Amino acid sequence: MKTIAVMSRKGGTGKTMLATHLAVEAERNGHTTALLDLDPQASTAKWGDHRQGDTPPVIEAPASRLEHWLEFIANNGATLAVVDTPPDIDTFARKIAQAASLVVIPCGTSKADLDANEGIMDIVMMEKVPARIVLNHVPANSDLGPEAREATKNYEVPCAPCQIGRRVGFIHAYNSGAVIQELEPNSKSANEIRALYRYLANEMET
Repeated sequence: MKTIAVMSRKGGTGKTMLATHLAVEAERNGHTTALLDLDPQASTAKWGDHRQGDTPPVIEAPASRLEHWLEFIANNGATLAVVDTPPDIDTFARKIAQAASLVVIPCGTSKADLDANEGIMDIVMMEKVPARIVLNHVPANSDLGPEAREATKNYEVPCAPCQIGRRVGFIHAYNSGAVIQELEPNSKSANEIRALYRYLANEMET
């Protein structure tokens, strides 16, 4: 079983949005997927409460029980786990990284977003865990995306070539327990999510 851990030490970077969208897109590409929500705010679990249907299953779990639940879902047929983590993960950041096949680090377009995640970048480099920065909530029609992408070159963790724009469709999707691929399948947002998933899936296989 593969595991994607979505990790950021800064709130508001879109961890839950990426976790839910990647999990559903993985299912659409043949995976049996499970979502683990380690965040006490339970944003992913609340999304799951509003979702129509039973997949992907969402499990609320404390970070201290991560290994148990990864083993449980693997034994029950999951081929991919997507882990949504809390911002305050200093105690368990290394343990989460060690359990991951790939760490996704969502960042906004400000230098503060990147600087806040230097600790996570240090951990994934120390543990030799594949990781990618993903620029998220990128404003349209501005130079903030290119500026942020250029800034990521100062860090050892590579930046994914795909980025996700800031659009209200993602809010509507969360509120209804859906993903943008379901609500707006032909939208630019849906295409961005599909492109990001394809890229990350390929990175996990290389």
